[in-house]
Amino acid sequence: MTPREKLITAAFIFGVIAAGSLIGASFTPGEWYRSLVRPSWTPPNWVFGPVWTVLYGMIGFVGARKWLRGGAWSLWLIQLAVNLSWSPIFFGLNLPATAFVVIALTTGLVAAFILREWPKDRLSAAMMLPYLVWLIYASTVNAGVVWLN
Repeated sequence: MTPREKLITAAFIFGVIAAGSLIGASFTPGEWYRSLVRPSWTPPNWVFGPVWTVLYGMIGFVGARKWLRGGAWSLWLIQLAVNLSWSPIFFGLNLPATAFVVIALTTGLVAAFILREWPKDRLSAAMMLPYLVWLIYASTVNAGVVWLN
C-alpha cells in the first residue's frame, strides 16, 4: 500500500467511525426506548458502541478499497447512507416499524454488495460478512420491539 493509499484508507476508516459516532451520540436511547418492551435477546446498551465502532472501521476499510480499486462503490455508499438513517428514525422519530424497513433494506444492500464483490474482491466481501450477521441479529431485535409494542 502506498503512503497515499494508507492516508485514504485511514481517512475512510476515521470518517465512517466519526459519522456513526456522531449519529449514535445525537440519537441515544432515552426514556421512550426504556419504556418499550424489548425481546429477551436484546443486548445491553453498552454493547452497541464497541460493536458498531469495529463494524464501522471495517466498513470504512472496505469503502477505501472500493474508492481506490473500483467495484461496487455506489452500492457501498448507498448502504452506508441507509444505515446511518436508522438511529434518527428509531430513536429520533420513535418509529420502530419504519426503522425495521430501513434495517431490512440495509441488510439487503449489504448482502447484494457481498454477492457482487465476492468474485472480484473477496477481502472486501468477507470484511462485510460480520456486518451482515450483526444486521440480521439487530433486525430480529428491531422486529421484536415492533411485535411487542
